[in-house]
Amino acid sequence: MMTKSSLFSTRNDLPLEIREKVITLLNQHLADSFDLYSQTKQAHWNVKGPQFFQMHELFDKLAEEVEGQVDMIAERATSLGGIARGTASQAAAASRLPDYPAEAIKGQQHLEALVVCFAALAATTRAAIDTASKLGDAGTADLFTEISRALDKALWFLESHTHG
Repeated sequence: MMTKSSLFSTRNDLPLEIREKVITLLNQHLADSFDLYSQTKQAHWNVKGPQFFQMHELFDKLAEEVEGQVDMIAERATSLGGIARGTASQAAAASRLPDYPAEAIKGQQHLEALVVCFAALAATTRAAIDTASKLGDAGTADLFTEISRALDKALWFLESHTHG
């Protein structure tokens, strides 16, 4: 049953106003993360060049990890009584990530585009840790901490291919 605030009732003891703010935060990151997932799949499907196989596999592995993060974010929003705003059109409309370059074909072009997007999401995820902590939601802060570590590792993998 939905309450006046448009949240489903739950026995979660976080105050309603905190849950509303956290759900908004989670839905923003859901949009950004779903966009990152689709951009990473775009790279996976379209990469060409001398290191095709390695990059094709790397991009697929990274997309799979981001897809798991998308699911965790959406489930956290719904566990707090909210609705996960996770359709492709909702993500496209709300994402703060830069648009993926349609002309990216070569591996280096995909790497550079993904580095920008993974770094951008890692930065806003660190900010989300602080926001969730200040709101008193340690569970959501912990979720964002876990995601932050994974994004930093993915960024390291991507940047390792751009040096040397």
